[in-house]
Amino acid sequence: MSAALPTVALGADHAGVGLKASLRAALEAAGHPVLDLGTQGSESVDYPDFAAAVCAAVLEGRARFGVLVCGTGIGMAMAANRQHGIRCAVLHDTTEARLTRAHNDANIAAFGARLTGPEVALDALKTFLATPYEGGRHNRRVGKLSPDWIPPA
Repeated sequence: MSAALPTVALGADHAGVGLKASLRAALEAAGHPVLDLGTQGSESVDYPDFAAAVCAAVLEGRARFGVLVCGTGIGMAMAANRQHGIRCAVLHDTTEARLTRAHNDANIAAFGARLTGPEVALDALKTFLATPYEGGRHNRRVGKLSPDWIPPA
C-alpha cells in the first residue's frame, strides 16, 4: 500500500483565481487532498490575506505544502516569507521547482498567473511536490533562515 499523498493548501487573489482552479483540478485528479482557502471570484481582494491563510495551514500542519497564485507570484511570496517557518519561492519552471525543494526545503510554491501558463505551472508544481529535501550540506544554510539564527559579528 502506498503512502497517502500530501495535503496541499491553495490560495489566490483575483488575478490568480483561474490558475488556482486549474491547479486544484489537477491536484484533486492526482489524488491530493486540497484545502482551497480562496478567493473564488474576480472581485478585487488583498493577496496578503490569502497568503496568511495558506501559511497558517502549513504551519499548523493542516497541509504539508502550499500554493499561492497572484498576477506575478511576487507579492504572494513576499507576504508568505514574512511568516517564520515558511520558505516560499516563485516558480517559473521545473528546474526552479526541483532546486528550491532539494536545496531550500521550500514548503510553498508561488505562481504568477500573468506570467506562467497552466501547463508550465502544473509541471513545476508536480516537480515541487515530488522532490525531497536533500538535507546534508543544505541544513546549515536552511537553518540560517530561522528567526533564531544570529549572524556572526
